[in-house]
Amino acid sequence: MLSEELAQIDLNALQALVMVHDCRSFSEASERLGVNQSTISYSVKRLRKAFNDPMFVRQGNSILSTDKCRQLAQEARDVLERMQALSSLQGFDPRTSTGSVTISCNHHERMFLMPAFVRQVQQQAPQITVNIFESAVHGKQQLKENICDIVLGPVAIFGDIYYRRKLFTDRYACVMDSSHPLAAGELTMDRYRQTRHIAVTHNGQWEALYFAALRAIDVRISPSVIVPSHDNLEALIRGTELVATIPHRLARRLSDKLTLKPFPIEVLIQIDMYWTERSHYSGLHAWTRQIIAEVAATI
Repeated sequence: MLSEELAQIDLNALQALVMVHDCRSFSEASERLGVNQSTISYSVKRLRKAFNDPMFVRQGNSILSTDKCRQLAQEARDVLERMQALSSLQGFDPRTSTGSVTISCNHHERMFLMPAFVRQVQQQAPQITVNIFESAVHGKQQLKENICDIVLGPVAIFGDIYYRRKLFTDRYACVMDSSHPLAAGELTMDRYRQTRHIAVTHNGQWEALYFAALRAIDVRISPSVIVPSHDNLEALIRGTELVATIPHRLARRLSDKLTLKPFPIEVLIQIDMYWTERSHYSGLHAWTRQIIAEVAATI
């Protein structure tokens, strides 16, 4: 039989615990949940009493989770996701349903998947709101913290709570100014390694797959220019001796303004879709994932 204190713990209290644990802040947790900070504090107070543990301790200007808090937060997250899944088992009619879906991805996926996907949603489910977030390298964390519902990209997310569906593959290509010496003739590895490079690193937090492939054949390059995203590569490359190694589909979009050359070695880029059990059984999210997969099949 549950103790009186434990019997009083509800899903709101568990949600408050998970949010404070993830945010490391009572005030930010209250903002994210849309409740007063006193409500968060009261929920944590009940949890402290029920589990005989402080849950959070202050260190300087931040708070840290205790060992028991971290364990409880993971268990609570699982419970909340299962409850959400069970509540979403009802049917979904895109014509009349309301709700929102949040997709996290980067430039590659926004360029080739999101335009057609958004058009489909607008046509078939006009009352559904689509939120598109920048993933950078934080996709797994965004899924774990329920910041997004779906992550798209060339990432490997492992764990029992994650589902995956392969969408499409791409390969690398090189783009350069038409006056670049490499624009004429075959782009060999020797010529490639000796040129100046511009690389996308998402603020230094990410490394494109081709770097590891180059190291595997003992080729190392040091980019002359590093940028956070693919957004303005054309303007940065034009009139310089910089070469960008980017997904072929992106390179093809620039081929009328820059010279496109095949990357000297074959490196596949696999774009996958990830989600968690929280949204796995949701009619809205299942429909969303199917539309994304159908769009991916056409590119």
